[in-house]
Amino acid sequence: MKRTRRRRRPTDPNLAVGYVRISKDEGQASPDVQRELLERWAAERGKRLIAVHQDLGVSGATRLDRRPGLVAAIADLQVHGAGVLVAVHRDWYARDRYVAAELEFIVTEQGARLVALDGTGEDDSPEDVFRRALGDALAQYKRLWTKVRTRQALAYRRAEGRVTGPCAPYGFVAQGKHLVPAESERAAAARAAELAEAGASLRAIGRQLLAENFVPRGRAWHTESVRRLLRLSENRMVAS
Repeated sequence: MKRTRRRRRPTDPNLAVGYVRISKDEGQASPDVQRELLERWAAERGKRLIAVHQDLGVSGATRLDRRPGLVAAIADLQVHGAGVLVAVHRDWYARDRYVAAELEFIVTEQGARLVALDGTGEDDSPEDVFRRALGDALAQYKRLWTKVRTRQALAYRRAEGRVTGPCAPYGFVAQGKHLVPAESERAAAARAAELAEAGASLRAIGRQLLAENFVPRGRAWHTESVRRLLRLSENRMVAS
């Protein structure tokens, strides 16, 4: 039986849907600034920007199906027959080359183009295809390297006894920007290690600590907080 190829619905290259993404770690322009840039781009190109969708606080490595704004933008391409999905920078679509490739495939299958304000994606020349692939790989490299540098910076701060997050690690309490030993938690860690050595389970250790008036950070000594106490005890033994 001969298969019939499904025809793509005609799209209008003068209709565009905008996409805005903000991540806490990547330092993009604000949503209002991004929208203004997209509107200016559309006016200069003689295109009509029919909608702008946004994802706030979303990493560039997040899967497409976990981005409601991007899902809505893709849907608008099909509903309105728009021929362009546009963002300020290509790596604001994705900072993972596999996510970028998946998005490019979906948009292309709908007969539209995935473009950025610098002109990336507006043609299919070998040079532009190569530039897109290279840009996607570079965006992923930058994201991964940023994570490495962040971990290194946090490790240095911890080694200096400085606060690295909203909660001090077990065995310490924050005083301003510095960490000082919390003797009560260190005593709890030592007792937890004794109970673990005797064969008590994490839950049993938690109940016993509470019975002996070791004060937890929450309402009770949960299994995860007991694990942290045991890691604290192990680290102190290694350090000694």
